[in-house]
Amino acid sequence: MKRSLTLLILLLGLQMGFSQDKPSSFTLEEAINYALEHNYSAINADRDIEDAQKQKWQTIAGGLPQIDGAIGYQNQLKQPVSLIPGELAGGAPGTFIPVVFGQKQSATATATLRQQIFDGSYIVGVQATKTFIDYSANSKEKTALDVRKSVVEAYGNVLLARESTLILEKNKAALEKNLYETQKIFDNGLTEEENVEQLQITLSSVDNQLKNAIRLKTITLQMLNLVMGLELEHKTILTEDLDVLTQKQIDLNLLQTELNLEKNVDYKMALNLNEQRELELKLEKSKALPTLNAFINFGYTGYSEKFDFLQRETEWFNSSILGFDLNIPIFSSLGRSASTSRARIALDKAKTQKTEAEESLRLQWENAKSEYTLAIEEYQTNQNNLGLAERIEKKNQVKYFEGLATSFDLRQAQTQLYSVQQEYLQSMVNVINKKTALEVILNN
Repeated sequence: MKRSLTLLILLLGLQMGFSQDKPSSFTLEEAINYALEHNYSAINADRDIEDAQKQKWQTIAGGLPQIDGAIGYQNQLKQPVSLIPGELAGGAPGTFIPVVFGQKQSATATATLRQQIFDGSYIVGVQATKTFIDYSANSKEKTALDVRKSVVEAYGNVLLARESTLILEKNKAALEKNLYETQKIFDNGLTEEENVEQLQITLSSVDNQLKNAIRLKTITLQMLNLVMGLELEHKTILTEDLDVLTQKQIDLNLLQTELNLEKNVDYKMALNLNEQRELELKLEKSKALPTLNAFINFGYTGYSEKFDFLQRETEWFNSSILGFDLNIPIFSSLGRSASTSRARIALDKAKTQKTEAEESLRLQWENAKSEYTLAIEEYQTNQNNLGLAERIEKKNQVKYFEGLATSFDLRQAQTQLYSVQQEYLQSMVNVINKKTALEVILNN
C-alpha cells in the first residue's frame, strides 16, 4: 500500500511538471510572444537564418584551399603484350619478339592541394551571401509580423465566439420566458396562437445561432492553438475581455504617424530583390573574365607480382606535380552577351517593381488608416445603437404584454436587437484587427 501511494504521488508530480511546461492562460500580448517562439512558421524561419549562415560559409569555402586524397589499385589479370624488334635481342632483322613490361599489380596513393587564385564568379558569390542573409532576416521579420497578425485575429475570434455565446444564451433565456408566459396567456384564451408561433420562430433561430456559436468557440480556440504552436486540444484560457481590449486598441495618435518605408518589411524585401538582380548582372559579366587555379599533388606508387603492398618490404616510388589552370573565355557565339542582357533586363524590372512597391505601400497605408478610422467610428456607433436597440426591444415587450403591440412588432424589435448585438461584437474585433494591420505596415 505504501509503495502504491508513493507511485501515485510520483505520477501526479510528473503530470504537474508536464503541465507546467506550457502555460494555459494568455493575455493578447502573451499569446503573441508565445507564438513568436513556438509557431511552426516562426521555428522554420529561424532555421532559414541558420541555413543562410551555413550557405555563406559553403560559398566562402569554395575559394579556400581544397585537399583531396585518392588511393588506387590495379591487377592486370592479363597483361598487355608489346613487340620489340628482334635484332635488339640478337634475332634476325625484321622479326619481333613479344614482351611484357611491368608487374601485374600496382597501387597508388596521392594527395592533391587545389587553390583558386582568381574567379570573378566566386567574388560575386561571396557578395551574394550577404544579400541572401539579409533576405532571410527580412523573411523572418515578415513571418513574425504575419504570426502576430494571425494571433490577433485568432484571439479576437475566440473572444467574439465567447461573447456571442453569452449574449445568445441570455437572449434564449429571455425568449423562453416570453414564450412560456405567452403560452399561458394563449391557454387561457386571451391571445392568438400566432403570437406563440412568432415567438417559437424567433426562439428556434436564436437556438440555432447559439449552437453554432458553441461550435465556433471550440473551432476558434483550436485555430488559436494552432497559430501559437500548441496542440489543438490544449486547454487555453484567454484572460482578456473583448470590450476592455477594444478600448486599449483605440489609439488616434497612431493615425498621425508618418510612414517610414525603410522600416516596412515588404519594401526591404523589394530592396533585396534589387540587390540580387545587381549581383546576377555582375555574375554574368564576370563570366567573360579568365579564371586561374593552381594545384600541387604528391603521391606514391608501388608494383608487385602479388598483393603484398601492406608489407614493410614493399618498395614505393614517389612523384609530385605542380601546375596551373588558366581558362580564358574567347568566343561564345554571343551567348554571354545575351545572358548579360537578360540580367540587365531583370534588374530594370526589379527597379520598376521597387517603385511600384513604394506607391503600393503608400496606398496601403492610407487605406489602412481609413479602415481603422471607420472601425473606430462603427464601434462607437454600434455601441450607441446597442443601447437604443435594447430600449426599443424592452418597450415592445411591455407593449406586447399590455396588448398595445403585436407579436410581429415584438419579433421585429428582437431581431433588430440581435442584429445590433452581433454588429457591436464584430465592430470590436474590427477595431483590434484594423489597428494590427496598421502596425504591420509600420512594422511596430
